[in-house]
Amino acid sequence: MDNKIAYLLRQGDNALILSQRLSELCGKGPALEEDMALTNVALDLLGQTRMWYSYAAELEGAGRDEDKLAYHRDAHDFKNCLLVEQKNGNYADTMMRQFYFDTWHYFFIGALTKCGDERIREIAEKSLKEVTYHLRRSGDLIVRMGDGTPVSHAKTQAAADQLWMYTGEFFKYDAVDEAMVAAGVAPASEPLRAQWLAHVSDIFGEATLTMPSPDAWMQKGGKQGVHSEHLGYLLAEMQFLQRAYPGSEW
Repeated sequence: MDNKIAYLLRQGDNALILSQRLSELCGKGPALEEDMALTNVALDLLGQTRMWYSYAAELEGAGRDEDKLAYHRDAHDFKNCLLVEQKNGNYADTMMRQFYFDTWHYFFIGALTKCGDERIREIAEKSLKEVTYHLRRSGDLIVRMGDGTPVSHAKTQAAADQLWMYTGEFFKYDAVDEAMVAAGVAPASEPLRAQWLAHVSDIFGEATLTMPSPDAWMQKGGKQGVHSEHLGYLLAEMQFLQRAYPGSEW
């Protein structure tokens, strides 16, 4: 597969899988405002998914559209990072997963607004306002929970520690990523990682949380289609209708 197509699919996969995870919480938020916010973030990510998939499908020219890319691929065909497929858990788990992703996403999308591919630049420019809001919201909630009651602090710290091992994959570049860096599309890994670490450190300081070691062991494999057991269950639910009744429409 062409490196650019593979790169576009990765971005769409990240947004789609996290959107699906957040959609699972519709009607189950801890407060009405939070319930609505989670759904809005999920919809933002779904809109971004459509832009990534549509561009990938155009370049591929194989007759697949955004729906086929979402509903007619198996788990090993998805190349999302492992973090976004992790289960929602308690609300500290949900928001820590979101904060880790949002921090990377904000700096990543910001870098893409200056990339050499006009279409990718347009997608990034359209997404940046949403991504900025996502990061502001998740960061504020991490501070509130971390610097809250002893119980909320403990749960937030536990979530930070548990999910940390999935964050290194954002910055573990492979041949596809490096090809996109060389083509003037993707941002280099180390500056992106430095920005991510600095922001996480700042928010954790406000939240009175202890930041895990940047040199800790990290999980990997999602970019190569090697996933946790959670993704198969997520896709089985998300893809059921189109798999059972191909071509069905509302």
